[in-house]
Amino acid sequence: MASQNLANFALDGGDPRMDEKKNPGQYALDNGHEAGLATGFSIEAAQVHNDSSVLFEEYLHYAKITRAEEREYEGNLIKRKDPWSLGGIIKNRFSKGHVHEVNAVVDGDTITTTHNNWSTVTDLEWRQASRATRTASWGSIFFLITTDILGPSGAPWAFSNTGYGPGAALYTAFGLMASISGWYVWGVYMHMDSDRYPLRDFGQAFFRVFGKEVRHMINVLQSLQMFMLVAVLILSLGGSVSQVSIGKDGANGNGVCFIVCLLIIAILGMVLGQIRTLQRFGWLANLSVWTTVITSFMAIGVSATSSPNYATMFGSFGGAGSAYGDRNFPNGTMESHIPIQTFAGTPPDGFASGGTGFLGTYQGINTIIYAYGGAMLFFNLLAEMRNPWDFWKGMLCADIFIYLVYMFFGLFQYSYQGQYTYNTAIQSINPYNYQTAGNILSIIGGLIAAALYGNIGIKVIYNNVFMELFHFPALTTKRGKLIWVAMVPIYWSLAFVVAGAVPELGDISSLVGAFCIGNFTYTFPALLKIGFEVKKGAMLPDEGFDENTKKYVRHDGGLKRWFRGYRKSFLLTSFNIFYFLGSLVVCGLGSYSAIKALIGAFSGGSVTTSFDCRSPYAG
Repeated sequence: MASQNLANFALDGGDPRMDEKKNPGQYALDNGHEAGLATGFSIEAAQVHNDSSVLFEEYLHYAKITRAEEREYEGNLIKRKDPWSLGGIIKNRFSKGHVHEVNAVVDGDTITTTHNNWSTVTDLEWRQASRATRTASWGSIFFLITTDILGPSGAPWAFSNTGYGPGAALYTAFGLMASISGWYVWGVYMHMDSDRYPLRDFGQAFFRVFGKEVRHMINVLQSLQMFMLVAVLILSLGGSVSQVSIGKDGANGNGVCFIVCLLIIAILGMVLGQIRTLQRFGWLANLSVWTTVITSFMAIGVSATSSPNYATMFGSFGGAGSAYGDRNFPNGTMESHIPIQTFAGTPPDGFASGGTGFLGTYQGINTIIYAYGGAMLFFNLLAEMRNPWDFWKGMLCADIFIYLVYMFFGLFQYSYQGQYTYNTAIQSINPYNYQTAGNILSIIGGLIAAALYGNIGIKVIYNNVFMELFHFPALTTKRGKLIWVAMVPIYWSLAFVVAGAVPELGDISSLVGAFCIGNFTYTFPALLKIGFEVKKGAMLPDEGFDENTKKYVRHDGGLKRWFRGYRKSFLLTSFNIFYFLGSLVVCGLGSYSAIKALIGAFSGGSVTTSFDCRSPYAG
């Protein structure tokens, strides 16, 4: 998941919704200030406003109309397309994809976006405002999902903690369930997104099904995930700086003080984090994606022709008294390492660097959960599609490709490095020149990713806490910009404290994977599907949408309606309840194992302790 979130900005230089000149209304709303819109009723404001007076069934009504129009439009577009040719494929590959004029504009009509109230807005104007930036095809979605989720750097370490057989089975099972979650997100979107009420993110989806309280919970957890990802990247990139400073064959001893390495990354992040608009991350996002790909290929190529990085494994996991250290470094020195070993089944105690028994296996599971994280952004990707009916094609192709890449990279590097495989693939190789090149690429890409996570995380907190509850000014006002300048270093300073307090990268990555990413990938899509199917099943045949009042008429409410909906969708909802509870258990056990591993690291399993100068990469 090393490239997650960057994919949204890797096409056409950035997210078009963030362009203030092209779409000032949308820009104002995405930056948290409806006051920045023109006075009067704004179509853009109405489309993204979370209005609790709009019933669930009304979202379904308008979505049905929009889906029918999309079907008709796409059919007409296919008829207008030129015959297949190689030149046409090349031309389409490099086109901007803006093919929405027939869909959005009728000759002779004037489109306006500001009205006195919603009743004066025509269907054409709703459609124009909604579809102005929907340009992505399913081929683009394949690319976006792949670059969003794909991050094979941790796959070899997952296999080193689970073994060949269990690792392959777990990657297959969790990949299948991640695909089911993506299918659920797509289904909910297709039934609840419309030109009148566009659906753009997880928080908005949960608001429409469960209400504002659950939306706040989702936003809090999303903010926590972004914050922890920044902390993990500070720790990871600080390790890269430390490895570079140590020099070839440990020529510089411990190198630069380890906590100073983390501080360097934090300071660079504070500077890069002053970029306030996501559009400006566009070309940087492309760069970050490619650094991930190059680094991964470099790691497996070098691992096949050189020995593992024994110094890093000894410094991170080989502390005296730990099961891993006593088994693999019996004399308590790096030079005393035993031969490389691989296992078809679960590695015996002492051969899994993540821990012993259940703990070690679950560290591998947490890494696999981390690897498939990305469903949180599926609503955002769907909102960019010209024809969301085709989303399943891009998602299915991407899921299969990602699964095959994980299996190849993980099995390949584990086969050559065995129990000495480190959590970050490039830091697991030994030749200093290749390691340094990979570390520099990782620092460049990782800093961009961390700055982007911080940008999104700060905006979620600012928009949903400071603006909504404490009425802070808009981010585009002079006061708002000054507050942003102050918030960025505070945010990064807190992330630095978390990173400096945790001595082991693999364990904190596992905790983030289990508690945050696992829930957004498995638990929350299942919960959303449960609520959606129950509310949809509760609709009565004689209920309907009143065209005069533009409201849906219900005949009952309360628990009676919920129970009726459950009976209507009994088999599917029962399966999803089981899926939801199982996901909670998996994430709970994953969090437990990661916390236990962290306790072990604090108890001497790691050479490095909190806010320590000693580098875990020095050996």
